Amino acid sequence: MINDIEKMLNVFWWGNGGNNARGIHWLPWDKLTVHKNYRGMGFKDLTTFNLAMLGKHGWKFQTNLDCLVTKLFKARYFPRTDFLGAKIERNPSFVWRSIFSAKKVIREGARWKIGNGMNIPIFEAPWLYNGGCISGLGQTSEVIQQSRIHSLIDY
Repeated sequence: MINDIEKMLNVFWWGNGGNNARGIHWLPWDKLTVHKNYRGMGFKDLTTFNLAMLGKHGWKFQTNLDCLVTKLFKARYFPRTDFLGAKIERNPSFVWRSIFSAKKVIREGARWKIGNGMNIPIFEAPWLYNGGCISGLGQTSEVIQQSRIHSLIDY
């Protein structure tokens, strides 16, 4: 559907007033979607925009646990974990698969607020200053892999 909408935009901007003659395409579509501040035309990349809107729903699932929609989706699709820990199980709805597709974007942009560090694992969680995480799978014992940040804090 996004490709069809982008084709309609192309026809609108580059077509020849409804004639069957083809218009001139001055730039490729990926150049047209560059922001105006960076010498582009500022057209929306609809795929990225759609992913951003789906990501807003996923972020709401992660942060607004009292919302009715969050409670419904949590009960159906991720009852024992949070949104970032959810998996696609059997028979998911189209809406859930769509919101789930934005999980990678949310995970890349999310950062832990350390606090007391009781809930944050040392390995495989983006808690470092630059948003990175420490990968320790296969190199450490199971006890160390299950350790939390609070064990690193000297009170």
